[in-house]
Amino acid sequence: MEARMKGAANPDVSTAIQHLYKAIHAGGVDPRLLELVHLRASQINGCSPCVFAGIESAKKHGETDERLHNVVAWRETPFFTEEERAALALTEAATRIQDGAPGVTDEIWDAATAHFDEKQLSAINLEIALTNFFNTINHTIREQAGKTW
Repeated sequence: MEARMKGAANPDVSTAIQHLYKAIHAGGVDPRLLELVHLRASQINGCSPCVFAGIESAKKHGETDERLHNVVAWRETPFFTEEERAALALTEAATRIQDGAPGVTDEIWDAATAHFDEKQLSAINLEIALTNFFNTINHTIREQAGKTW
């Protein structure tokens, strides 16, 4: 499989994305937690370039191999805090929006609000949405794993 496009075709899109990242990182959420959110959404969507880049970025923020290898099975491991578990549950519920999925239930939302304020929740929700945005684009253009942006 070969990528269908090379590079960003529209610099305005790149500028807009940079502004979204600035808003996310201004939300007061630990960057390592944002990396876990990105990784989990990308795993669900099967986006190999985002999984690859997310792991590389998480390592740069000090994340361990042990935790990164277990994000896919976070419920069955002792490696994540309650705060991280709430963010991962929110990520999964917001990412899995296929027909019939329950989405973000009150229980999931309440768990998230117990750990994060509105500014932080806004940042996490934007991280989930932006990750899903990139996952969709990468599937469309057949981007390959191995790049970090």
